[in-house]
Amino acid sequence: MSTAPPRTLLEKVWDGHLVRAETADTPAVLYVDLHLVHEVTSPQAFSILRERGLPVRRLDRTLATMDHSTPTLPRGADGRWVFSDAQAEAQVAQLASNAAEFGVELHGLGTEAQGVVHVFGPEMGATLPGMTVVCGDSHTATHGAFGALAFGIGTSEVGHVLATQCLLQRRPRSLAVRVEGRLPAGVGAKDLVLAIIARLGVGGGTGHVIEYLGEAVRALSMEARMTLCNMSIEAGARAGMVAPDETTFAWLKGRAKAPEGKAWDEAVARWRTLPSDPGARYDRELSFDASTLEPMITFGTNPGQAIPVTALVPDPAAEGEAAARASLQGALAYMGLRAGQPILGQAVDVVFVGSCTNGRLEDLREAAQVLRGRKVKARTLVVPGSQRVKKQAEAEGLDRVFREAGAEWREPGCSMCIAMNGDRIERGQYCVSTSNRNFEGRQGAGGRTLLASPATAAAAAVAGAVADPRDFTEGR
Repeated sequence: MSTAPPRTLLEKVWDGHLVRAETADTPAVLYVDLHLVHEVTSPQAFSILRERGLPVRRLDRTLATMDHSTPTLPRGADGRWVFSDAQAEAQVAQLASNAAEFGVELHGLGTEAQGVVHVFGPEMGATLPGMTVVCGDSHTATHGAFGALAFGIGTSEVGHVLATQCLLQRRPRSLAVRVEGRLPAGVGAKDLVLAIIARLGVGGGTGHVIEYLGEAVRALSMEARMTLCNMSIEAGARAGMVAPDETTFAWLKGRAKAPEGKAWDEAVARWRTLPSDPGARYDRELSFDASTLEPMITFGTNPGQAIPVTALVPDPAAEGEAAARASLQGALAYMGLRAGQPILGQAVDVVFVGSCTNGRLEDLREAAQVLRGRKVKARTLVVPGSQRVKKQAEAEGLDRVFREAGAEWREPGCSMCIAMNGDRIERGQYCVSTSNRNFEGRQGAGGRTLLASPATAAAAAVAGAVADPRDFTEGR
């Protein structure tokens, strides 16, 4: 009697959603369980449906919110939102119109559940283990923290999924990243993922889905696992995944769109079968020792150019390949940094705490721990990831901590992560940011971004320069 070969988490989810297998000439057709929609990548997709006279195929599997172009300043005295420009306002209005026309469930600007798309979906319980999840946004990989296979897709693909509830995909390869040991005090998920990307490089995961495994990963909270999976795309990976476990189930139970009663028990029983089988084979494997890690920060113009906060800025001359030397030289020239200088003490003009990477309640608590009883020396924006996060933070008094420190407490949105809504830094300014990309001009033309954890960002705000967060949290 033959037995089925052991399978990875990726293989189980992929096989369970395969409508038609790929061939040498055609990609696979993959069924989509959840489609998340926002205002920037959806207008053309809805136009495609309108032109062809097509409905949204599965309204029950489609959720929309507003986040990229939304203002984070409160409403004006007249009760109206003040947009940074006409285009941003038009995008928001168009999504409201499209959702009403096609019957899509929309959590619009200022409503109770509105927020950054990769924050509001999970907190509603819409993202569940074993699902396939897509969104017209690069950081859809966030949802892999629940054991889902989650892809970012392009605008034309958004239209395709709205019309068919399926996606054309080539089967990705698998990359196991095992993180053993325990993260030291003062080191979190953002530091871990920056260290992984620094080792892999921004192209090291190309064509793969990363599964994060090991003692250090199992010890992470769901919020931290979302941070980890969120930045998988920055290593070039198609997605990131963590197998569901008791931490996952406890986080999901009781959420608005999660199963209830007998359906919950049956779902958990299914979810317990998802983790990779003993003996399952991956296309590649890497190992990390969590106990050796320190707080991390980027110094260059891609997320792979990251170092411990205690390290010196690397010297391009040490790079073996000409292309690598040129890339590093260009990054240092743009950032205005010198090879060999300590990154500690580098002056900072702006600090941003927020985004789909680090805009959850746990992230705000981490920043507040550093800021409590202190004053900021750099302009500091704290932007919650959703209306629910905002209300929870205010119930805990975190907003008072931020305001008393001199930080700006804003409305939810993507904000300074992508600078589409008017929240931006000026040319030549340095910003320590909890977001996910430090490309040239990402946070404003000529702006210089240093990616870091909420604790490191808050430490920089207090010091007015890059600082070691452990100096501000020990004993607290």
